[in-house]
Amino acid sequence: MILTLTLNPSLDRTIEIGSLDRGAVIRAAAAHLDPGGKGVNVSRALLANGVTSCAVVPYGGDEGRQLVNLLSLEGLDMVTVPVSGSTRSNVTLAEPDGTITKINEPGTPLTADELDVIADAVLTAAHSADWVVASGSLPPDVPHDVYAGLCRRFAAAGILLAVDTSGPALTSVLAAGPALVKPNREELAEATGVPITCLGDVLEAAGKLRASGARAVLASLGADGAVLVEETGIWYGEAVVSEPRSTVGAGDAMLAGFLAAGGTGPAALSTALAWGAAAVALPGSRMPTPNDIDPTPIPISTPNPTRPLTPHP
Repeated sequence: MILTLTLNPSLDRTIEIGSLDRGAVIRAAAAHLDPGGKGVNVSRALLANGVTSCAVVPYGGDEGRQLVNLLSLEGLDMVTVPVSGSTRSNVTLAEPDGTITKINEPGTPLTADELDVIADAVLTAAHSADWVVASGSLPPDVPHDVYAGLCRRFAAAGILLAVDTSGPALTSVLAAGPALVKPNREELAEATGVPITCLGDVLEAAGKLRASGARAVLASLGADGAVLVEETGIWYGEAVVSEPRSTVGAGDAMLAGFLAAGGTGPAALSTALAWGAAAVALPGSRMPTPNDIDPTPIPISTPNPTRPLTPHP
């Protein structure tokens, strides 16, 4: 079983438009409302593919009740924790060429007592978990070492922790020795100070994260694929998406696929890329089902350090 924790979940509204013209009245081609938050999306992707998962979800206000209702309709196994603040709402504008504009609310603070209740809920539910996934941004005023504290408690219980976050929350958890961290290209550069322009830069930065305590690094590089750096090897792969619709949640689907396939090695990386590519081809933050995922194995190889990455716009 894979348990996920999302301290800052959301309602995610994705609006498909022809083009983003500032100051204009824009007619939407389609709109989708999905439950959101990185850990929530990991659990949704696992559920869609028949993998046992449970999501710990703090919620508050009308938005929070709507979030829980949407997750209940999907049949997700949850531990819900009521909090005093309101769950945030995010908006994504998706253009036909795959350009994504995101507007994310910061969320509302969690009190020390609420954090204690959430931590207790995670630790209680984690007794039967193979992995715990701590994922997403932190709400305002939440201590940046909250994931590090959980990691130490999980390590003492023999539970593997995967962390997908950014900024101080990422750098502070490294010394606690998480089994896996999953930064994207920007997060990798921010955490290490290494400008990421080629695969060699990715390898250098991932090496720094491992030297700081992470046991494995799964670096997602968007259209340039992903790199997995573990003690037993270093692997690279990419999956081409002919008609991208939305990148929202694609990294979460990738992480879900990786863990569902065992959480280590080239076969897991191949599955991760397939799940991530399938998510990119879907609207909004929908998670792929087996019918959406191409069963053809994605080739995995040793990364060429000189290979350049797509320049950022």
